[in-house]
Amino acid sequence: MTIIQSDKIMKTGAKFFIAVVSLAILYAWTIKQANDIQKAEWLIGTWENKTQKGSIYETWTKTGNNELSGKSYSIKGKDTIVFENIRLVQENKKLFYIPTVKNQNDGLPVLFAAKTISENQLVFENPEHDFPQIIAYTKINSDSLIAEISGTKNGQKRKQTFLMKRVKR
Repeated sequence: MTIIQSDKIMKTGAKFFIAVVSLAILYAWTIKQANDIQKAEWLIGTWENKTQKGSIYETWTKTGNNELSGKSYSIKGKDTIVFENIRLVQENKKLFYIPTVKNQNDGLPVLFAAKTISENQLVFENPEHDFPQIIAYTKINSDSLIAEISGTKNGQKRKQTFLMKRVKR
C-alpha cells in the first residue's frame, strides 16, 4: 500500500468518525428536547382542589408530541365554569406555559418560560406579568401535587398554594 492510499484511508476514516459523532450529538440533543415535554407528562389526568366554596379542577391531556393542553374549571350544578385554558408547549428548545384566562389580558395568552424542569417539578416564570410572575407544579406522588402561583402584586409579595389530588388518569 502506498502512502497516498494510506492517507486517503485515514481521511475517509476521520470523516466517518466525525459524521458518527455529529449524529450522536444530534440524537442526544433531540432526546433532551423531547424529554422536557415528557418530564411534564405526569400532569396528565384530572386533578381536584377542594375548597370551602367547592372544588376546582385542572385537567391535562396530551395533544401532540410537543404539547399538553390543560384547563382549570369548577362545576356548579350541570354547568362547567372554565377559568383558564393552558398550553404547555415545547418550541425552539424551550418549554412554555401559556395560559389564557377569561376576562384577563383582553383574552390574550400570556407566555411563561420554563425555569426548572425535572421529573418532580415544573417552574415557569414571566417577570413582566402583573400577577403571578411564577407558576409552579410540584409532584408529591403519583396522585398528588402542589400547584403554586407567586410573585409581587401592588408592591407586596404573594403566594397561593393549591393542594391537588388526582381524581382521574
